Parts: sequence; C-alpha cells; structure tokens
Amino acid sequence: MTLSLNEYISAFSQFEHLSSFSQFGRGIEREALRVLPQGRLSDREHSVLIGSALTHPNITTDYSETLLEFITPVSQVPEMAIAQLEDVQKFTLSQLDGELLWPMSMPCFVEDDDKIPLAQFGKSNIGKMKTVYRQGLKNRYGSMMQVISGIHFNFSFPRSFFQSMQTIEKNTDNLDDYISDKYFSLLRNYKRFCWLIPYLYGSSPAICSSFLKNKPTDLPFKKSEKGYMYLEHATSLRMSDLGYTNSEQSSLQICYNNLSGYLDGVKNAINLPSKKFEKIGIKVDGKYQQLNSNVLQIENELYAPVRPKCVAKPGEKPSEALKNRGVEYIEVRALDVNPDSATGISVEQIRFLDIFLTFCMLENSPTLSCNEQGICEENMDEVVVRGRDPQLLLRDGEQDKSVQQWGGELFAKMTKVADLLDEANQSKRYMNALNCEAEKITHSKLTPSAKILSAIVDENQSLTKMALAKATNYRQQLLANDYQAFNAQYFSDTVATSLQKQLEIEQSDKVDFDTFLQDYFA
Repeated sequence: MTLSLNEYISAFSQFEHLSSFSQFGRGIEREALRVLPQGRLSDREHSVLIGSALTHPNITTDYSETLLEFITPVSQVPEMAIAQLEDVQKFTLSQLDGELLWPMSMPCFVEDDDKIPLAQFGKSNIGKMKTVYRQGLKNRYGSMMQVISGIHFNFSFPRSFFQSMQTIEKNTDNLDDYISDKYFSLLRNYKRFCWLIPYLYGSSPAICSSFLKNKPTDLPFKKSEKGYMYLEHATSLRMSDLGYTNSEQSSLQICYNNLSGYLDGVKNAINLPSKKFEKIGIKVDGKYQQLNSNVLQIENELYAPVRPKCVAKPGEKPSEALKNRGVEYIEVRALDVNPDSATGISVEQIRFLDIFLTFCMLENSPTLSCNEQGICEENMDEVVVRGRDPQLLLRDGEQDKSVQQWGGELFAKMTKVADLLDEANQSKRYMNALNCEAEKITHSKLTPSAKILSAIVDENQSLTKMALAKATNYRQQLLANDYQAFNAQYFSDTVATSLQKQLEIEQSDKVDFDTFLQDYFA
C-alpha cells in the first residue's frame, strides 16, 4: 500500500512512531588536500604520525598521497558528527608540521599533474591493489581529476522507522527486503530532485587555470582579471564533465528500481570490456597500469551522486555485502566541500539533508524508466554548469520548470517534514535550516557559488589567497579547540594499532600479487 506524503506525515506524527525521527544515523567522509602555506600541493608522504592509510578507521588517503580522507563513526546527533570531524582534523593538523587543509573542492595550483603522487598502502597484496587501482584511474582520466575533494554524507533510518512504516502500510514483507525496497524508493526520488544539492551547496564555479592545462572542454569559460577560469552561472564544476564523471560510464544502464536490478547493472559494468581502456594495457613491461580493462576496474569506480551501501565484512565486495544483507544506508556524494566551514560541512547542512532525504523517502516514488533516469541526469548536468541562469528550465515529467518554480514546490512539501522532525527532536532547528535554504531558491545571489564568483569577478579577489586565508584560520581554530568526542590517548592508540594491523596484513599474505588479483576477480 502506497500512501501520500501527507498520509505518512499524519501517521508518523502519532506518539508511538515519532521517536524514530530522532535516531537517524549519520557518518561523514571529508576529503582534503594537504597543501603548503604558499598554496601548492605538499610533496611529503603520508605521515606515519597519523597512522596507516590502509587500516586507520578515521584517517586515510583517497587517490593521492596528498589527498586525505577523514571518516567519522556513525552518530545520531548532528552536532556530534561535526565534533568528531573537528577532532580528527585537529589531531591530523597537529602532526602535519605547518601543512594546511585546502578548504575547496577544486584543487590549488598544480604545476605538473604527472607529479601528483599515487596513494601508497604498504607492501600487502590488498595495499598494492589499492595503488594499482589508482594507477588505473590516472591512466584513464588523468591525475588532475583525482585531486578534487568532496564530502560524502552517509545516512540511515533506524530499524524502528521501517517497522513503524510497515505497520502504517499494513505490510507483511520480510523486514530486510522491505528496508532495501524503501531505500531504493528514496534513491529514485533522490535522482529526481538531487539537482537541488549542487544548486544550494555547489561551491566550485571557478577553477585555477592550471586545472584546464591540456584538458579539452566545450564549456564557455570566462577568465577573471587574476586568471581564474569560471562559468557565469555554474554551481559545481566538481560535478561537471571536468570532475567526477566518466564518459565510458554514460552508456551504462544501472537501474535504481530495486536491489536485484541495481546489482545486475553493477555486475555487468564490472565485466563490460572497454576498447578505450584496453589500449592502456593491464601489465606493461612488468608493471600494472590498471587492474583490468573493463569499464569499471572495481565497484568504487562507479561515479554516481548517490549509492546504496551495506557495511562490508573483511574480504567482501560492496555488491556482495548488499546482496547478502541488503541496504543498510545510503551515501550522498554530490556535496562540494563547504569553504565556509572548518570541517567542509556545517550542522545546518546536515539538518537540511535530514529533511531532504526523509522527504525523498516519504514522497511517492514511481519506478524510473531508462529515459526518465536520463532526464534526471540531464537536469543535474544543467544545474552544475548553469544552475543560476535565469533562463534555465528543468524537466519535471511532462513539464518544463524553472529552478524557482520547481524548488518552491519542493520546499513547500519539505516544510511538513521539517515540522515533523522538529516535533520529534523538540526544536525549531529543522524549520530554521529549511527557511535558510529556501531563500537561496528565490535569491540565487545567496548561493555559495554566487558569493565566490562575486568575490573573484566583481571584487577582483584572488581565489588562492581567499582559500589560504580560510585554511590558515581553520588550522588555528581547530588546534586551539579542546577535543570533544575523542581525546589525545584515543588517537595515539589508534595510530599504533593501525600500524600494527598493516604489518600483520603484510605478514599474512601467502600468495604473490598476480595470484591474489586472479583470486579476487575469480
């Protein structure tokens, strides 16, 4: 039985169902480049003082040695998630000997992208595999794309939420299957409405000219007086063809209508040969250039603005975890780093995402045809490069709508969700967060992208100097803070444990790397 948004709101308002709205799970993964005080990439290796990038639970690297990734545990309180991230960054900065964390999504000045170092994970087979995967990314898409930073927001509803939902719907399906189906319902609506995320939070309308070096583009860039390349109405160049997209993946038909269809699509992509990538070779002159020549080397290479996730057990692939235990949470991947926050994301953003994702769960969500999914992706593509263009029209079903019209309609519906969340959490913070974002719909000059362009175009400021000033202030601010969620002993212990775990993994390998890869892909 499918209910309307209003019917769900009314039913969940009942006391016995309301408490689950104060128990959302949230985890944050924040990427940040290590840079020198003059604004160039650090050339130092990942420091053992912050632990093993292979095994530390909170501090690792992404593509490059210089691209740190901070990971928080799951928290049910937005303020705690931010506090955890502040603590992890405070500890890291205390060990970095003057290096800064770049507070933007698009990278600083990069003189030679061939000198961007691949992340290293030690001598173990799994560590070598991680580095070879990154070598493949370099050969496929270039190094520059791999030093773009983002925020991944992991979100889950408690089981009690789904139990209440089943009761309300009078549904008797297996609970785990029901949960997966409901998450896919959310994912479809996310696909429909996710253009809102770069519009509201996109913070990368301009880039350093070094980013475009040797990179062909049809985008109509303009140049600021200080040499920065920008698009007049762009919101998030990180999410454009310049950033985390993959032309080889554009032909993939990965369906979000149910778990089995999604897993089939991912499996096909992993096994689909690519003539383009075949030309790179796999093992050339005794050195691996990529893990394989398929469209996706591994599942992580699927660049999508959202993913269904399940915590994988040791040795288990992400798709195997989903198949074995169903969807446990979703990973929102469309967020630029917020340059106005020391942690790259604010507590107000978390509250808005709570509202938005709950709305996506409760709003009616019909299945998506391939054509409809393509329209959703086109809407997203348009917003990232011209989201503040007054002439822009997005496609909503059979209608063309402006950002202001469609956004206004969505915010009117989300008001009811914000009310419900405030009632469950005994606050007014959700409605305040929603109202703040609603102003950006009617006044695009309030968006982060508009403010950044105003500074570098209208005021002729240096984007690099702005970013370095913020990075310096954030470093001082975080180092001056007391630990909140963790303490110094926790970090000392975790560093030592991570280094020991890496050593144990390396000593436990029983086969050579070639055999390990054959077994992995068997």
